[in-house]
Amino acid sequence: MAMEGAAQSEYNSSTEGIQEHSSSPRKSQSPPPSSDHDENKISIKFLLSNAEAGSIIGKGGSTISDFQSRSGARIQLSRNNEFFPGTMDRIVMVSGPIDDVLKAVDLILNKLLDESYVEDGGDVGLRSKVRLVVPNSSCGGIIGKGGSVIKSFIEDSRAGIKILPQDDNFPGLHDRLVIVIGTLGEQMRAIELILYKLAEDTHYVQNMNAPFPYAAYLGMNYGPPNGIGGRYPTNRYQNKMEPNSEDGNNSVTIGVADERIGLVLGRNGRSVMEISQVSGARIKISDRGDFMSGTSDRKVTITGSQRAISIAESMISKKVATVTES
Repeated sequence: MAMEGAAQSEYNSSTEGIQEHSSSPRKSQSPPPSSDHDENKISIKFLLSNAEAGSIIGKGGSTISDFQSRSGARIQLSRNNEFFPGTMDRIVMVSGPIDDVLKAVDLILNKLLDESYVEDGGDVGLRSKVRLVVPNSSCGGIIGKGGSVIKSFIEDSRAGIKILPQDDNFPGLHDRLVIVIGTLGEQMRAIELILYKLAEDTHYVQNMNAPFPYAAYLGMNYGPPNGIGGRYPTNRYQNKMEPNSEDGNNSVTIGVADERIGLVLGRNGRSVMEISQVSGARIKISDRGDFMSGTSDRKVTITGSQRAISIAESMISKKVATVTES
């Protein structure tokens, strides 16, 4: 996967001299809404891991420049230490006329899908997940009265669409995640329908200019508030803090349901190694049959600085939560 290198300054700005153009007509089950919005610029945000962001940027910014030239849209990414609150994921914002934005998103998702297929040796499901970032005030339009709009989008696109609750652990955060699950074609149709609906929302169009207003959350812990696992009740998440005054480190033991521990381990231990490398924490998973007292949850012991533990906890909770989101 491509490294970001020294061209970081290029990634957060558009390529100069790009001429706007319409992409080829999109195939869909029914015609898109009126093209009255095509002349107006709009933006869409979604999340990428650091590795995915590096792949989209390409060596020296070559891939992102190519995608901008081919689509006519502007593609911006948050810096490699600027994450969406409560995650370890960067934000990508694609801006331009709707057709150009959709073409750019299609290029990005196509590349990620191809690389996932190669990395896993072809053993990968046809359905994947995209996490859109949408203002809370605009989610009502996507849902519709009695859920009518989102139901119609699901029927039309055949994708799974789920709007996650707003995260109250980050005061002042007014964005929610909209999960779109399906094949690439299903995802793109769903994103097309969502984007046209958002284009009808004047508030959305006027307030999508600031790409990454999340810097205020960089110093906040990513794990459960006060070290309490109640933030993840559906995952039967438990933890216990044991301060170690000798080396200045802390040790936290959390419980993860036995049937979901494989999500934390990953294939050949890749997931747990990635979590350890990114967070800087040491992670130990108990043997089979060694459970948290009174439960059938495996023990996951995380050792390191409080920040390292918080990051590791957040990454583990995200891995476990993928089951409930799919």
